[in-house]
Amino acid sequence: MAKSLNNNLKKAKAVKNDEFYTELSDIEKELRHYKEHFKGKTVFCNCDDPRLSNFFHYFSYNFEALGLKKLITTCYKNQNRDLFTQLKSESAIYLEYNGDKNGDRIPNPEEIGIIELNGDGDFRSEESVELLKQADIIVTNPPFSLFREYVAQLMEYDKKFLIIGSQNSISYKEIFNLIKANKIWLGYNSVKRFTMPENQEHNSVIVENGTRYAVFGNICWYTNLDISKRHDDLILYKNFNETDYIKYDNYDAIEVSRITDIPMDYAGAMGVPITLLDKYNPDQFEILGITDRDNNSGIKTKTYTNDDVSNPGDLNRRGVLKIGSEYKSTYARLLIKNKKVQK
Repeated sequence: MAKSLNNNLKKAKAVKNDEFYTELSDIEKELRHYKEHFKGKTVFCNCDDPRLSNFFHYFSYNFEALGLKKLITTCYKNQNRDLFTQLKSESAIYLEYNGDKNGDRIPNPEEIGIIELNGDGDFRSEESVELLKQADIIVTNPPFSLFREYVAQLMEYDKKFLIIGSQNSISYKEIFNLIKANKIWLGYNSVKRFTMPENQEHNSVIVENGTRYAVFGNICWYTNLDISKRHDDLILYKNFNETDYIKYDNYDAIEVSRITDIPMDYAGAMGVPITLLDKYNPDQFEILGITDRDNNSGIKTKTYTNDDVSNPGDLNRRGVLKIGSEYKSTYARLLIKNKKVQK
């Protein structure tokens, strides 16, 4: 019993520390690229407080314009409350909206079904999974701390999705393998800030007109919905030469420190910034791997010890690519090949 309570407290704390609410403007900015995917579909937002969610707002007010079949929204039971009380009188709920009934094109309260859940509304709960099975597309901002587990569930149930997550997730073994296999890719935009409740903590917070915002620098959209930018070739104009493009000593690839410097006529492996994934076309490039990061995934390049380096401060736990006496790739490198080599 004590173990179960402790696990519940840990789970509650994780949810509490991930209470970041996506702004409507960021949702609108990204979703405008996907409108053709939603006609006749059931959308499920399974990590959103349905009373506060801008995802519910966006889809309910655009229900007819998108041609949706159904909209469902759930959230963890104790969202935006004291998570360390038992709150036995509180019930987790989900909202279900099936479109306008009175002709005013507005989601009125009487048109929205409010249904109590027996459990806590966690996306991993049996009730939430049953709702997940009904859905065609999942759109939400899942807890960053549970991102790998969340994506694994979506893949298990073969769901289409558009979700928000940290760019750091790219180098997680589970996520990178999905990117490499072309089962998940990046959307169009980054998200710079989220609204947050008073009791939420974050290392960078600003306040505007009484609203607290958590500021981030590395948040993006992940999806497996086909989008037009995945079919646009990156225009290359540089030619390979051995002076400007140096080979690594410990991996058979050349260093390309800027995306704009990718040579159009080189057929071998290249180490490029992971920002290439913003412009990645699987018909143009093949992803070979990623330099090892915190022992999670990727190419196992040699990690040098302090005895190997004149300046030990240059080292971190990531895989290090060596060029002569220099140590490159303080940041992770994506290892790729060009499928459309130009002569």
